[in-house]
Amino acid sequence: MGWAIALHGGAGDIPLSLPQERRLPREAGLRYCLHIGVEALKANTPTLDVVELVVRELENIPHFNAGKGSVLTTQGTVEMEACIMDGTKRCGAVSGLTTVVNPISLARLVMEKTPHIYLAFDGAEAFARGQGVETVDSSHFITPENVERLKQAKEANRVQIDYTQPLHKDEKKETPEADGDSKLGTVGCVAVDSLGNLASATSTGGLVNKMVGRIGDTPIIGAGTYANSLCAVSATGKGEAIIRGTVARDVAALMEFKGVSLKEAAAYVVEEGTPKGTVGLVAVSATGEVTMPFNTTGMFRACATEDGYSEIGIWPSVHN
Repeated sequence: MGWAIALHGGAGDIPLSLPQERRLPREAGLRYCLHIGVEALKANTPTLDVVELVVRELENIPHFNAGKGSVLTTQGTVEMEACIMDGTKRCGAVSGLTTVVNPISLARLVMEKTPHIYLAFDGAEAFARGQGVETVDSSHFITPENVERLKQAKEANRVQIDYTQPLHKDEKKETPEADGDSKLGTVGCVAVDSLGNLASATSTGGLVNKMVGRIGDTPIIGAGTYANSLCAVSATGKGEAIIRGTVARDVAALMEFKGVSLKEAAAYVVEEGTPKGTVGLVAVSATGEVTMPFNTTGMFRACATEDGYSEIGIWPSVHN
């Protein structure tokens, strides 16, 4: 048994032709955050602190879809969400954040400072102010790249609909499509220390051109984020598919009830339990296993273990 850590920066239809100016900053971000996490684990930092630290750093990198790099809603606003959980099943989650610099830290405060698990929108914002966490004007999160991505997504929709108005007879409602959304992604981190203590953290800006008020899989316990005494899981991809598949909990359930290994459980959930092209995840087990499967074209990912193995990748490799 030894420590292990894995992190992701989103899964989806990431083309092999992804330009260097889009690929290299994300790879550098993963490498930097992996280094921070490894050093924290080597210093015997509690795993909950490790995953929060790593995800905070990922939130601060505008090349990922979380915190500073969060994608925009149909109204051009940000609605961020995050979740954190440890192996004792303590957990906290937040949604609908517009001013909180590091949503993952607010999720932890919900876990530690309230009797609840999940706070959202105005209530979560008020709690943030009451706790004195760092907040900024929402314009801080609106990057030129995401303004352009929203424009492209809107243009890709054949029909633009005001979802606040009733449909006219014979009018069909279309789901907003995220044109190129997969090139940026949700961030997450899972870690286990040499004593088997587990933790998971996930943060996202959601889906580009999403309806105002839409909540994805990230803050939903058992969907995008889960940890128990056996494993810690953080998922990424198409939120609705991940929610339907209870992806993170299913990995843990297969280990718990079927007695299979982490890699077997995760592979089954990704390959058999969800539609192709919808999901990726990173996970670690209490015994120090690590796995990073995905059924999408690619997933920004990185991992390291105490025995010296490390990997940073985007597309499939021999290790998956």
